[in-house]
Amino acid sequence: MYVPKESQQKQGTAAKSRDGEKGGKRKIVAQNKKARHDYAIIDTYEAGIVLTGTEVKSLRQGRTSLADGFVQIDRGEAWLHNAHIPEYSQGSWTNHSARRKRKLLLHREEIDKLAAKAEETGHTIVPLALYFRDGRAKAEIALARGKKEYDKRQTLREKQDRRETDRAIAAAKRRQRGA
Repeated sequence: MYVPKESQQKQGTAAKSRDGEKGGKRKIVAQNKKARHDYAIIDTYEAGIVLTGTEVKSLRQGRTSLADGFVQIDRGEAWLHNAHIPEYSQGSWTNHSARRKRKLLLHREEIDKLAAKAEETGHTIVPLALYFRDGRAKAEIALARGKKEYDKRQTLREKQDRRETDRAIAAAKRRQRGA
């Protein structure tokens, strides 16, 4: 079957554009599970991060912690504070400091919206995950509201109830297949 070259090129570009869209592969480096427990997530954003070369190499080794991290908006720029990216083991004098503040890359409208919401009482901006998408380091940040102790207990109870019902359904299905 003869296929003209023009249509072959169009097919190739369509495949490339699908891979480059927001549905690209994510290689997760670090997650902040504590934030999901301590805060009620209102809205999430994906932000680029300005990193040095040794920070990228250290991230690729996967030894990062976001447990104490938070995002602060200062003079119209978003900054990630207290994210621990350890020094690169084979780095020399070019190594970075482990807990330096790092600039986040967001659109102006997103920064303005986050700044306005963060001013409200009880709201904060926390990092949820660090990952690589299409070879670029990204951070998933969230606008969040602090949970009270009883909210945390309620969330744990709901999670445990869901787990128990899933187990019961799976057991019933196994019995049904065996009978």
